[in-house]
Amino acid sequence: MKLNLKRPLAFFDIEATGTNVGADRIVELSVIKLNTDGSEEVKTWRVNPGMPIPIESSLVHGIYDEDIKDEKVFGALAADVAEFIGNSDLAGYNSNKFDIPMLMEEFLRVGVAFDLENRFFVDVQNIFHQMEQRTLKAAYQFYCNKQIVNAHSAEADTRATMEVLLAQLDRYAGADWEDKAGKISQPIVNDVEALHSFTNLNRPLDFAGRMIYNEKGEEIFNFGKHKGKKVEDVFTAEPSYYSWMMQGDFPLYTKRKLEEIYTRWNAKRAAERQQQRPAQPRPAEAAKPAESKPAAATEAQHKPAEQRPAQYQPKKEFHKPDNRNQQQNRPPFKKKDDTPARPVDDDMLAQLKEKFKKG
Repeated sequence: MKLNLKRPLAFFDIEATGTNVGADRIVELSVIKLNTDGSEEVKTWRVNPGMPIPIESSLVHGIYDEDIKDEKVFGALAADVAEFIGNSDLAGYNSNKFDIPMLMEEFLRVGVAFDLENRFFVDVQNIFHQMEQRTLKAAYQFYCNKQIVNAHSAEADTRATMEVLLAQLDRYAGADWEDKAGKISQPIVNDVEALHSFTNLNRPLDFAGRMIYNEKGEEIFNFGKHKGKKVEDVFTAEPSYYSWMMQGDFPLYTKRKLEEIYTRWNAKRAAERQQQRPAQPRPAEAAKPAESKPAAATEAQHKPAEQRPAQYQPKKEFHKPDNRNQQQNRPPFKKKDDTPARPVDDDMLAQLKEKFKKG
């Protein structure tokens, strides 16, 4: 079956050093871009993660430190990856919870712009889990009656994912599905937007699932002590929760979405405070127009000072006494003579004796 596409759909898969979106790094990325004319383009990148690959992860995907030690880091490949994907919608297996947030984390870390806002996301695993509840290997066997060769290599898993989606469209065409509210629909149709809606039933806000939308379209927390509470209500009750998350070990894309909500909430609070602030009264004199002075006052001010009533007399001016004349009449200050004293000699003794001689 051929997909009905309004724009390219990029199937992709990531192998990484681990599953922690905020701390781990990509070691391999493969993208199969399905174009609107049915043609496809394939690119695979090996990536030096700049950190050791844990042996547990290497045993899963088969990529070891020596395999990628000479490869480029993601920062050197990011522009090429973004350009290749272009404006494509995105599809993957468990991509909403892992591959998309991991890819965004790497783009944000190196400062390469990659906008998710106007794309559709088709998570093939969600179709599978909601219809059959199986793994990729089982899904490939179940839908395609094939075994994955080189399982857990990025390109093999990516191609298996693409083939599974095509088989799902054939298998579930016209099939009924019942949601939690008991509503029956036929959600598996050959339309990327419809598949986006079906594979994003939890309506994640940040892909990592820390925040989701409720039925009213309001952002709520989906983890921890505030699970189920509106994000804005938590900011009001516990403003420090925002700082705790921004400083914590959360994915950068989660922090970006959290900051957007916080900025909006702050603006609403500032507007509410402005509305609640009472109007400042005008000064009494400023409120009166200049011509409102009584005519009697105007007339009194034009009379000679000695004929004016007391209230219109000019104010008396008080000055501090001027002591400059007294200071000028003082005798000049005689500077002390600094000439050293003359030593006592015979002439001085004779003069003193003559002065104090008794008559």
